[in-house]
Amino acid sequence: MNDIQRQWDDFHSYVERRDVIFYYVGYFSQTIIAAMADAVKLRVEHAGAVAQTRRKLFSSFIEMAQNIVHYSADSYEKEGNSEASMRHGAVFISLTDGRYYLHCANPVNADVAEKLREKLEHLRSLTIEEIKLEYKETLRAETPADSKGAGLGFLTMARDASAPLEFELSPATDNGMSMFYLRATI
Repeated sequence: MNDIQRQWDDFHSYVERRDVIFYYVGYFSQTIIAAMADAVKLRVEHAGAVAQTRRKLFSSFIEMAQNIVHYSADSYEKEGNSEASMRHGAVFISLTDGRYYLHCANPVNADVAEKLREKLEHLRSLTIEEIKLEYKETLRAETPADSKGAGLGFLTMARDASAPLEFELSPATDNGMSMFYLRATI
């Protein structure tokens, strides 16, 4: 076995052991999210998820990817390109014992980290009925001033998840950035 084949086999074995059905790390843009969405749809369908599970997985995947585009502290702007900058992060989906796990990670600035912590700790304190009620109220309300979307992302994920959203923030580095990790169980 040559070196390239051994590296590929090692990577492929790891992916199979972790039951990973989709993985991406790199820069996110709306164009890249659209392409990944097609791939996720096919992979989840191929994995045998029922229609309701596929819908929940897909909407949570889109929300995670959008959060990276809106809040990742690592951005890249292509010179001469008038499109919005791309933001760095990672997402992966795994299937273990019949449950799907969506993970995302991206760097965030200290102010964003604190807002994420507050929002997610609040969501983790709510029952599913309270989450659905807050979702409906947020739909009818004005977009929060500090939100780059409609303020529904975490509510959508919490509503669709079968367990409370899990998150971690790494300790801030010298430049004030932390890594934000989020997991939704579907």
